[in-house]
Amino acid sequence: MDEVFKAINDPSRRLLLDKLFERDGQSLGELTEHLPDMTRYGVMNHLRILEEAHLIATVKVGRSKFHYLNPVPIKLILDRWISKYAAPRIAAIAGIKAAAEAGGAQVEQPAHVYKSYIRASVDAVWDAITNGDQTVRYFYGTRVKSDWQVGSSMNYYDGNGALVSEGEIISIDPPKRIEFTFLALWDPEITAEGPVREVWTVNDVNGMAELVIELYDVVPGGKALDDFVNGFPYIVSGLKSLLETGQGLPAPY
Repeated sequence: MDEVFKAINDPSRRLLLDKLFERDGQSLGELTEHLPDMTRYGVMNHLRILEEAHLIATVKVGRSKFHYLNPVPIKLILDRWISKYAAPRIAAIAGIKAAAEAGGAQVEQPAHVYKSYIRASVDAVWDAITNGDQTVRYFYGTRVKSDWQVGSSMNYYDGNGALVSEGEIISIDPPKRIEFTFLALWDPEITAEGPVREVWTVNDVNGMAELVIELYDVVPGGKALDDFVNGFPYIVSGLKSLLETGQGLPAPY
């Protein structure tokens, strides 16, 4: 956490985070406009420090590089010093972004991305994603069910067996990547916006698992986007807590 505190101990870097909170996915040029008295190189240096602290992440789309706010380190600070004394309710934090270019080809820009580093193996994280006995402990008490084949259904059920979301697996590469559609059924307004598309990837980074969740095909400014922005930090942090401590997070409501 030293890097996080160092990163936010500067008013210019806090301003950049504020601007990404207001509008996620900005380019270097757009962010430079918020600091008119600073050179482009100076802004790049501040963004580098924020990225090293995992407070932001970037992705290239063609020749453009976009920056995204990452709420996970702030959530970990909340869990360590605040959640012990107050009910853990996650504030609406704009999504993070982290993705890699595939062979230099242009990639689609996600609406939001969430990333976390977990002290666990890639296989353990994959099991937590695909094992219903695990998802009930961090995914709002829901159990995932699927045969994990391309074209198969991927549904989540609550404790009473009621279907709360439905989807279909688009592609899967165990234990590293799964892409699927996700249609929320808990809110008629969100359901009416149609299914979103999610990509979950797990990579080994220096003996830790890097979990990245990308969100696509959302209605701009829609209710589903707001719901996912609020919900994913809890899910990612809960999965991390479960694998590292054996305990999930308290219910956020």
